[in-house]
Amino acid sequence: TASKNAKSNEKNKESHSPIQIKYAGILGVSPNQITNESLYKFIDHWYGTPYKYGGLSTSGVDCSGFVNSLYNQVYHMSIPRTTKEIADKSKSVSKNSMEEGDIVIFDIEGKKHSHVGVYLQNGHFVHASSSKGVIISNLNSPYYINAFNRAGKL
Repeated sequence: TASKNAKSNEKNKESHSPIQIKYAGILGVSPNQITNESLYKFIDHWYGTPYKYGGLSTSGVDCSGFVNSLYNQVYHMSIPRTTKEIADKSKSVSKNSMEEGDIVIFDIEGKKHSHVGVYLQNGHFVHASSSKGVIISNLNSPYYINAFNRAGKL
């Protein structure tokens, strides 16, 4: 049965796309939980894009510009351009009921509603960091625990 199990595992691997496997590893979830491939393909395309205040392209983007592009291309929704306007338009949800695609709002260095990202899964979110560009971060890191303001639905 060892060879039967090996074949079964091999078959399971084949049924997952490279995007599912890659982001399951990053998020610490099963590839089966990566169901919105258009979201993760979008992230893959933008990953590592440098931060540029006011930017809206893969040559440079700011946090609200990134979230704006993501919502436009993945969810086919037009949303406000600034973090404050996005925060104002969103309906608050509790941290423990966040779902993939919800926005996460932060108060960085005491500035209310100064940073925005999009929640993914398992405590992770994608955003345009001013120091590292477009990356996936963990909400449970001390920096983001302290800066977290709220989550919301658009």
